Amino acid sequence: MTDPVTYELEDKIAVLTMDDGKANAFGPTMIEALSQAFDRAESEASAIILTGRSGVLSAGFDLKVMREGPEAAAAMVEAGAQLLLKIYLHPLPVITACTGHAIAAGAILLLASDVRLGTSGAFSIGLNETSIGMTLPPFGVELARDRLTPEALSAAVLGATLYDPDAAAAIGYLDQVASAVDLAKEVRRTAAHYATLDGPSFAGTKVNLRQATVDRIRPTLRNA
Repeated sequence: MTDPVTYELEDKIAVLTMDDGKANAFGPTMIEALSQAFDRAESEASAIILTGRSGVLSAGFDLKVMREGPEAAAAMVEAGAQLLLKIYLHPLPVITACTGHAIAAGAILLLASDVRLGTSGAFSIGLNETSIGMTLPPFGVELARDRLTPEALSAAVLGATLYDPDAAAAIGYLDQVASAVDLAKEVRRTAAHYATLDGPSFAGTKVNLRQATVDRIRPTLRNA
């Protein structure tokens, strides 16, 4: 099987590109590949760009694995939660380029990233769990509580509202929206800026900013 994540390093910026040829589902292979890529970047980069294939960042957890049974589903979600917390507390700046749809765990990936730039277009971003018969896990609720505006939280989490990129930026899923032509340039510019920050100071400040949220999440995980 082709690796669903490619890794490139240029000017101390690691570029991680998700592309499984489909919806970039968060299945065991994708989760493990991303985890290894983030570990590698920590040892050789000053900033990370995470991006997806054209038209989709990620459509969420792999529904095929969900249908295999409760044990397989629970193991996948646990691994995904651990990856998302790794990203949320990663010592390097994580700049995510939302190249299209970001649904369910794909939207949580945006919530876990430091800077989120999205491409304009007819794309959907949001947490649709309550519309498809799923309960949003505590890690998703807490990351939404941390990153989304309070006024939008209930509609986003309980109402399964999906937003276009501009509306997603207005409530906190994204920080900026750019045209498809300009997105790569804006992402590179942002990553280059963050790469100049003092690494230990950035990492320590991120922990101070986010540890309280992580402390609420970890007791809810099977492998805390």
